[in-house]
Amino acid sequence: METVQSNSQRLYDQIGTFATLYGGRILLAILTLIVGLWLIGWLVKLLSGIMTRRHVDRDVQPFLISLVNGLLRVLLLLSIAGMIGVQTTSFVAIVGAAGLAVGLALQGSLANFAGGVLILTFKPFRVGDLVSTQGFTGVVEAIRIFDTTLVTLDNKTIILPNGPLSTSAVTNISTKGVIRVDHVFTVGSQNAIDATEACFRRVVAACPFALTDRTHDVLLAKLNANSRDYDVRVWVKSEHYWDTYYYMVEHVARQFGVDGIQAPKPQMFVTNELPTT
Repeated sequence: METVQSNSQRLYDQIGTFATLYGGRILLAILTLIVGLWLIGWLVKLLSGIMTRRHVDRDVQPFLISLVNGLLRVLLLLSIAGMIGVQTTSFVAIVGAAGLAVGLALQGSLANFAGGVLILTFKPFRVGDLVSTQGFTGVVEAIRIFDTTLVTLDNKTIILPNGPLSTSAVTNISTKGVIRVDHVFTVGSQNAIDATEACFRRVVAACPFALTDRTHDVLLAKLNANSRDYDVRVWVKSEHYWDTYYYMVEHVARQFGVDGIQAPKPQMFVTNELPTT
């Protein structure tokens, strides 16, 4: 019984000693953590507001905010470690060694980081641009440290790692501001060429997206056995690409009915060879 009481007393003494030596430091560290996280959030919001007022490139803003937020959190953790009594020099060495190990394990993430820097530096595209890359077509919603977000035309969110993206072919549909919408329409060869071309031109003239300061083309492109192919090319603003694409398909079909333009008729040749006597 005395042994149990002695052990309990020793434990209480150790807890009391620990609380005396480190209790204040731990409470201060917890308070510093809470205040520090709040202060970091406030500083990040302040930085975001300053960049917005100064019209800093909106592609760069999320990148800088993420970078500053990460650095401030690391500094906060180092400060808290020093308060508790951890030797910061040793801690930094440990963090450096751990960082090297993690860096080797996360080479892909480092490549994505480097890709993000390249994208923001050379700006092959910006937030709001309509781009096509890696089999996806969509509007650039955000460029972050490690990835870029696209919103496709059917409102799907695609997240692309910056590493492969920075080395991939990217078609920026928005760069020039205007784009040509190309269609190939096939009609039967029984239709008069002049009447067919006039039908296409009526649709182009009525298209609300066609630019009035550009020349639009209706060209006879190919003669087939029982049909003709026409290239119809319409210049529009980049943001109206898909609107124009589907407009032309629908209204050409409607105009064919109005003007009596006929589709190609399938043909079959049958040869009946009589046996010779």
